[in-house]
Amino acid sequence: MASRPTLLPRSAPAASGISSRSITALLDRLEAQSVECHSIMVVRHGHVVAEGWWAPYSAERPHLLYSLTKSFTSVAVGLAIADGLLSLDDRLVDVLPDHVPAGISAQGRRLTVHHLLSMTAGHRTDSLAEAWEREPGDLVKGFLRVPFPEAEGTRHAYDNPTTFILARMVERVTGRSLPELLDERLFTPMGVDHAEWDRVASGAAFGFHGLHLTTEAVAAFGELLLRGGLWGDRRLVPREWVELATRRHVDTPQIEDWSKNPDALCGYGYQFWMSRHGYRGEGAFGQLCVVVPSSDLVVAVTGAIMQGEAVLDPLWECLLPGLDHAGSSRDDEILADRLRRLSLASVPGSAAPERSVKARLDASVEDSALPDGTTVTVEPVDGGWLLRLGPFLNIEAGHGEWRESSPLGRPVVAAGAWQGDTFVAEVYVITTPHRVRLSVDADAGTAMATWNVVPLTSPSLALHVRSPLMTRPDVA
Repeated sequence: MASRPTLLPRSAPAASGISSRSITALLDRLEAQSVECHSIMVVRHGHVVAEGWWAPYSAERPHLLYSLTKSFTSVAVGLAIADGLLSLDDRLVDVLPDHVPAGISAQGRRLTVHHLLSMTAGHRTDSLAEAWEREPGDLVKGFLRVPFPEAEGTRHAYDNPTTFILARMVERVTGRSLPELLDERLFTPMGVDHAEWDRVASGAAFGFHGLHLTTEAVAAFGELLLRGGLWGDRRLVPREWVELATRRHVDTPQIEDWSKNPDALCGYGYQFWMSRHGYRGEGAFGQLCVVVPSSDLVVAVTGAIMQGEAVLDPLWECLLPGLDHAGSSRDDEILADRLRRLSLASVPGSAAPERSVKARLDASVEDSALPDGTTVTVEPVDGGWLLRLGPFLNIEAGHGEWRESSPLGRPVVAAGAWQGDTFVAEVYVITTPHRVRLSVDADAGTAMATWNVVPLTSPSLALHVRSPLMTRPDVA
């Protein structure tokens, strides 16, 4: 089998001036705090010194980045500005005049690329839900119709539509879709050959969410930023834009319902968060690209993590102290073996190969992954099971092993077991942070399907395993 092409060179930790014991301490902390990581990659002095995937996640899989996508949209804006097609002072209403609502406020008319990039349009909270409610078919127009209680440029509010609008502005001035532009100018030159985008019904990429990349592609993006936009001897992004986008433009207040993470209060750049050390792109549930220029360090993480500090605190407290304190080659070998054996817990229980069950789904649990009354059938097949979830979702599950299927075009990985009279399966939507636990009570004839963490776009399992990716189909 041909080896997987790599974007970054590899090195033993000791050779790149980092202690393997510090990386081991980081893994120990994450494990002790039950932090569900799906992958981690540590890059020092341009070399990958540690990399691991918790099975069933693996190196070749792209992973949904949620709002880490915003940092890539920022680069697209920088490319349009470098090409002379856009400027920080350009007004939204001038670039997208066909999306301006009647009776727009004076403040709405004044909003510029700078205000959108820094999320200082004047909203106090994220306007996404209200903007979509006001204008289901035009998020730009809906955003402009949501009142602005604060003066533009004075207050940061994490505001998803700002990035959606920036994506549409880039597309308008370049004549290319956001995915096409980034493929041509960023991903293809870097050697990233598999970038997927979640889209609305019109086919447009969200821009603020929905990019799927491998962990190494995320780490390579961080390394590109660390090098000031250079990839090898080729300049892909202007150094001036990297420096401008990744510096603090506005203070960040504590966001209601967000955890009190010190790194969330370090300020905001142009679709990048400032950190206690360096800066980062960050997406929901622990999708991270952390860049620490002072330490020549990049760390990429994917996972299903509810609080950002659950990863950032261990990075600062375990990993940074190990820089420039290289350990032994034996330490490197111990770490490499541990990284190879990373795995999420399998489903305990027996195979009971001859047993099948049919049940009806109880969706009384909040945010059930399947509709109430869905027929659920568990049939033994080849040492595992075929899970029939309604008329269209047929998923293969292994016993003591992960099995992959693509019931509606997107890959799903599942494993299960009988626990007494209850069948339990973990169904991973493997290119996302999300999985569904299916529990079938054979005696009662009932089943439940619950998310580990509910997807932000929709709780419908079918929506997340359908190809092409369209998790907001009601928005045109």
